[in-house]
Formats: sequence, structure tokens, C-alpha cells
Amino acid sequence: MRQRAVLVGCVLAALLTAAGLFVTDYGIDPDLWLVAVAAGFLLLLAALDPWVHRRRAAGLSTGDQLAAAARDLVVALKAQWIEESRSRGLDDAPLDLHWSSPDGSAPPGRGDAVVGAFERQPDHRLVLLGEPGAGKSTTALMLTLGLLDRHTAGPVPILLPLSTWDPDVEDVRTWLTRRLYEDHPALRNTELYGSYAAELLVEQRLVLPILDGFDQVARHPGALERINRAFPPSTPLVLTSRTDGFAGCHVPGAGVVELHPLDHEEIAGYLRAHADPVIAARWEPIFLHLRAEPDDRLADALSTPLAVWLAGTVYADGEPSELLDRARFPDRASVEDHLVDMLVTTAFGDRAVAHHARASQVWSRADAHRWLTFLARELHGRGVRELAWWELRRSVGRQWLAVLGALVLGTIGGFGVAWLMAYASTPKLAPITGLAAGIAVAVAALRASGRRSPKPKPGIWRSLVVVSGVLGLAVGLVFGALYGPSAGLVVGLGLAVASALRFALADNAELTHPSSPKWTMARDRIAVLTGSLVLSVTFGTAGGLVFGAHQSGMVGLGLACGLLLGFALSVLHLRWWWFTVARVWLALRRKVPWELMVFLDDARKLGVLRQSGACYQFRHALVQDRLAGPRTSAGQPA
Repeated sequence: MRQRAVLVGCVLAALLTAAGLFVTDYGIDPDLWLVAVAAGFLLLLAALDPWVHRRRAAGLSTGDQLAAAARDLVVALKAQWIEESRSRGLDDAPLDLHWSSPDGSAPPGRGDAVVGAFERQPDHRLVLLGEPGAGKSTTALMLTLGLLDRHTAGPVPILLPLSTWDPDVEDVRTWLTRRLYEDHPALRNTELYGSYAAELLVEQRLVLPILDGFDQVARHPGALERINRAFPPSTPLVLTSRTDGFAGCHVPGAGVVELHPLDHEEIAGYLRAHADPVIAARWEPIFLHLRAEPDDRLADALSTPLAVWLAGTVYADGEPSELLDRARFPDRASVEDHLVDMLVTTAFGDRAVAHHARASQVWSRADAHRWLTFLARELHGRGVRELAWWELRRSVGRQWLAVLGALVLGTIGGFGVAWLMAYASTPKLAPITGLAAGIAVAVAALRASGRRSPKPKPGIWRSLVVVSGVLGLAVGLVFGALYGPSAGLVVGLGLAVASALRFALADNAELTHPSSPKWTMARDRIAVLTGSLVLSVTFGTAGGLVFGAHQSGMVGLGLACGLLLGFALSVLHLRWWWFTVARVWLALRRKVPWELMVFLDDARKLGVLRQSGACYQFRHALVQDRLAGPRTSAGQPA
């Protein structure tokens, strides 16, 4: 793989440059040594340059490359959704969902037969309706897994929540492409999959969109019209929506099915199956009440799979008969609110619960409620249902975050340069040099703060040897004029290595690896670690070689200063850095925990959150809405 070869070349260049500190004792001219290393490094880049090999790496994805991308996507998605289905308990006697078709376009069916119902549709187009908590998202997940299991050819099923699409800002196909890149960054690997792989997968109908939660975007005028225009009747499509959110809407060529409420026998069967005999006996008064009054507010409240799962989780060790108290629970909304509140209460602060869920620690109940409330309100304020870790920066404010992050990076980079110069042959220039370096890093950070992941640039800007060579030569000439040829060579080589590292660390992940918040963040961390260490050796060698080749202390100081500068340069374009700045700032204000990602993963294990690709979601919209604020009379969050 070309990117790995470039990475190996960067590491070797850094190590050989550092070796110049020691070989000078054997009569080897350091300038000659550095010239040889720089020439060899540039020759390696020329041999691996994607611009030179434009037909292989810079051209549009070929049919074979798109087929490879589709195959790898199937592997990744299958592993991802199998793990998520296990986390949600869908492989452990799930509720048996039933549906019927209001318009007669599909026969009645059960949840485990959803794949067959979809495949019986003439154009493989299906609309799945239901009340809040009726199991629409679960059925969509079961359909996705079933189609992935049977996949041999054709479009790859992609399950995505529509809440992250803003019809007023971007086209639905543009949004689908962006989500593919966000959840599967390896699609940007132009060597394996060519250029614009995600765009072509969408454009050539090689993905089957399973769009969950149309009611979240139904308020936008023309949202359904845009979906119908992007995915015409001959295109496979699955859409889920709340029943009231789809009223008056029509998807051409699609069969419409609506999930049924649960009856008292289905409720009793599930709760008995998931409780020990003692707890199951406590449910008997509830079962008798449901059988005697099937139209009562309690039967209405427990008629959805979400409510039944909540009740079984909340009263795993409690007394469910309190739900019979009409004074406390006069209607369906009060029962649902109580169950959601108890979910958060029982999930945190209990060592036995944490141990059973394999959580990393026991989180304070009050702290967990405060943190989840803040996150729910932030999502509600942005009108989305997905908690993407890289979007935490929005909770701080774009301008304030940019200034804060730039100041920190500028201080780190400037201090690294000034510290080295203070012990060099020209200590008087340390403040000026450090200030100049700090300002340069800060300006670069400000420019990078508002950018998304950069797309590969066409033409000569994809040339490793030209970009790296020109930048290294320009800066090397400046340092050579100030501090001599050795300094110019080693600093110029360092900048060339830094430029090449951006290509090497950009998209060398495996597409077949299942997407998750931990995985996507780990990629950024690996890039930070690798970039910092390589640039530490390269830039740090300048201090030891130029200012103190025979002073062992200068070698260590040069490496330490190079590490600071290397870190500042490595994180400029990485989402991890801006997430870290936002997380630290919010943690100082007690809005989120210091170990935010650990907390979110534990909240998922405890059943409060669920995972969707590289993002987290609250277990259900009702949980997020309840934490975000009280309901209005219409049942929506205030």
C-alpha cells in the first residue's frame, strides 16, 4: 500500500537524520549525510507519488474498485450491526412484532419476516409506519442485518437516521455521501477505491438507503419530494416514520406497512421470559389488570416494545405494581415519563448494575443525569438525534473554540521553538523565533478550525514530491541563511516529512473494520502519536546536530522541543484535537465528564444510549426528549 510505504519512508528519514548525530564522530560530513538522506527521501516520494501514478490513484473509481468498496462495506456493516443488535438484546427472545398494510400493498406479517416482506415488493421499496416506540428502528435494523446476511450482489443496505439531514442545506444524496465518509473514512483511500468512491456508490445506486425517522424532517417543506426525486420509483428504498408524521405523504411504488400495538398476552410473555420467577410473580397484578381493562391508560402505555423493555429493565429488582396507582399515573404520558426517569436512575449509581453490564466504573447518579441532560438539550437545540463526538465542538461556539484551540497550539509550538533557541548559539533570538513560530501555528490552527475533512486535491497538489520538496526547500533556505547549511537541511527535511505524513496518515484505515465512535477516534489518535514522534525526531535533530552535536543534553532537549512542535503540527487538521479542546472546556464547567467517551460507552452498556455507526444515540427519542425538557400538551418536548 502506497500510504504505508510513505509512512515507512518518513520514519526512516527521521531515524537516519537522527543518526547524523552519531556518525559525525567517524569522519562523515553531516551536510553530506543530510543531503543524501534528503535526496533519498525525495526519490522515494517520487517513486510513490500519486500524481505521477494518476491513472491508478487520482482517477475516478473504476468498476472493480467500487465492487471492492461494496464488498468491504458489507463486511464492516455486518459486524457493526451484529454487535449493536446484541447490545440491544435482539438476539435474546425479542418481542414478536406484527404489522399490516393499510392500503393492501403488503400482506400481514411478523418482525422476523421483514426481509421477505421487503423482497416481495416489486421495486424493493417499503415504508414502515408506527407510533413512537413501536419498534420501527428495531425492524429497520433487523431488515438491514437480514439483507447483509443474504448479500451476494446488488446495492449495499445502509441504515441511517434522517435527523442528521437538513433539507434546507444539502441534497439528500450529498448528505448520504457525507455520512458514508464520516462513518467509513477509509472510503477516502484513493489507492484502494479510487477518487470519489462514496459519491459514485450513491450516484450509481450501489447503496440501498434505509432511512430511519422521516418524521424528524417532515416539518421541512418539500423534504419528501426531494427524497422521491433523488430515489425514483425504480430505486430500492426503505423509509420509516411515525404514523402521524407521514400523514398525507406518498412514496411512489412503495408498499406501506404499519406496526401493531402489543396486546396483553405479548406483554406478559415478554416480561415473564426476561425475569426470574420471583420478579415474574410481582408482575401478575399488572397482567390481570391488562387482561381486565385492555383499553385502560396502562395498557395503552405498555402497548409499545419500548415501554415494555423499559418496564422490564426498570423493575428488574423493583415493585411494578406501583404503576396501578391512578393518582400518580393518570395517563399514558405520565407512565412513559416515569419509566424514562427510572431508566436513568436505575442505570447509574448501582455497583451491581454496573458489574452486570460490564461498565468500566460506577458513575454518580446525579452527575450522570446532569451530563445526559446537557447532551440531550444540545442535540435538541440542533434538531438532531445523533451524538457525534466530533460535533461536540458545536456546544462551545465556533469562534470561541477556534480562538481557544489556536492559542493552545500556538503556545505549545512557540514554546517548543523558543525553548530550543534559548539553549542554542543565538539565545537572544529565542523570544522572537518562538513568537513567530507560535503565531504561524496559531494562524494555521485558525484556518483549520472550520474545515471538514479535506478532499484529495486534483492536479499537481496531489504531488508528494512537488509539495513536500517546495515547502522543505523554502523553509530550509531561510534556516540555512540564519544558522548554516546543516540547520537548513535538517529543518527543510523535517517540513518535507511533515507534508508527506499528511498523505501517509490520511486514510490508511481498513474499510472492513466495523465503524464505531472508539474506532474513528482511535484513527485520529494514531495519527497524532505517529506524527508527533516522527516530527519530534526530525525537528529535534536540528537542535542536537546544529547547536550541540557533541552535547548529549542538547540531543534530549532537541527531541523534547521537536515533540512539542510536532504535536502542534500533527493535530491541526484532526477532529480529535477540536473535540479535546471542547471536552476540556465543557468538563471544566461540569457540563460533561472528563472521561466523556468512557462515560458514553458505559451509558450504552447500561441501556441509556445506543450506537449508530460512528455516533451515539439515546435509546429512543422519548429518552432524549424527556431529558431535554418537559412535554407540551401535544406530547413533544417544550
